[in-house]
Amino acid sequence: MEGVSNNSYIDGMKWKKEDDARYADPDEQGKLQQEDFFRLLTEQLNMQDPSKPVENDQMIAQMTSFTMAEGITGLSERFDQFATDMTSNQALQASTMVGRKVLVPTDKANLEAGVGVSGMIATPQTAQNVKISIKDSTGATVKTIDIGDMPQGTKEFEWDGTTTTGEQAPAGNYTFSVNATVGGQTEELPLQMHARVQSVSTGGERGVVLNLKGLGGITLSDVSEIS
Repeated sequence: MEGVSNNSYIDGMKWKKEDDARYADPDEQGKLQQEDFFRLLTEQLNMQDPSKPVENDQMIAQMTSFTMAEGITGLSERFDQFATDMTSNQALQASTMVGRKVLVPTDKANLEAGVGVSGMIATPQTAQNVKISIKDSTGATVKTIDIGDMPQGTKEFEWDGTTTTGEQAPAGNYTFSVNATVGGQTEELPLQMHARVQSVSTGGERGVVLNLKGLGGITLSDVSEIS
C-alpha cells in the first residue's frame, strides 16, 4: 500500500511559520513595506477597467507619495539614532567632570570642612559699596564681605569659611546675596557660585545632568565655567 505524503501540507505550515517570524515585533505587523505597496499597485493595475486605465500621472503620484513617506520615516529613525548617540557622547564627556568644579547661576554654595567657596559677581556698570552677605540654613547672617567699589563687568570672590567672629563655620549649604549702589540706587547684583560635580545622571527628560554636591542637579547648558 502506498504511503500518504503530507509534505505539501507540512511545507505550507513551514512558510506560514517563517512568514509569522518576520513580524515577531508587534509594531511591525501594521507597517506597509515597500514590497507590499508594489504588490497592491500591481493588483490595482490587473483589476483596472480596460476602458478606463489608470493614468500615468496618477500612478506616478502614488509612487512618489509612498517614496516620500518612506524617506521621511527613515530620516526620522536616523535622527532618533543621532540624538541617542549625541546623548551618549555628552554623558561620556560629562563623566570626566566628576570631582571638578563648575560655575553655575545660583546663590547657594556647599561649604566643605577645611575648604572655602568662591563665586563671581556681575554688574552692568560701575558699582560702589559692594557687599556680600552670607547666611546659613536658618537665615542668620554668618559673615559680610566688603568688596568696595567695582567697575563694570565681573569680579571673582572667595569665602574662607570663617564667621564674623573668626570661627570656622560648620559644613553645609549657605546662601549668598550681593548688594551695591549703582547709579545712586541700592541694587542686588547677580552672582554665580562654584560647585563640585559629585556624579552624572542620564536618561531623563533633561538629558545629561550634573549632580552638584549639596545643591542638586543642573544641565550642561547651565554651566558657565569648568575649573
